[in-house]
Amino acid sequence: MKSSLICLFCIALILVACSGQATPTLYVPAEQVNLPVANTPTTITTEEVDSALDSRIPTASPDCTSNLLFLQDITIPDGTRVQPEERLDKRWLVENNGTCNWDRRYSLRLIAGLDMGAGPDLALFPARSGSQVEIQIQFVAPQDIGRHRSAWQAADPGGNLFGDTIFIEIEVSNP
Repeated sequence: MKSSLICLFCIALILVACSGQATPTLYVPAEQVNLPVANTPTTITTEEVDSALDSRIPTASPDCTSNLLFLQDITIPDGTRVQPEERLDKRWLVENNGTCNWDRRYSLRLIAGLDMGAGPDLALFPARSGSQVEIQIQFVAPQDIGRHRSAWQAADPGGNLFGDTIFIEIEVSNP
């Protein structure tokens, strides 16, 4: 009985589908569309830019360990002689050897010495766990003659310091 009902239902469907009557297409009038005029400035908010960047920047997972391993000085070896108020481009090669991905919430903090014009808190370059990155800070040598050292350490989003200390050590001499 059940199979006969199914057969009848299928035959009815086929007959209705093959009846030759087309389903009428309803006319839908076009709506007026306002297209942007060329050279019209588009305003993008800071929040929209941050949101777009956040989707591409690695983020820290909640149960991870932050760490930074110093690998080498790229520029300005320790003890380099410089002139008073000379601009210095210091770079270090480091590795994110923790399990956290550094995002824009991570920073570098001055922990000892002069900031030499860099400021006490700087953004840490975003980096995935296990990757090597170059950290760069622009300094200005002090006016005072003698040896100067500026030491920096990474900080996580909670403000906790972690990893190796990186530093610049220079000898300011008479011109």
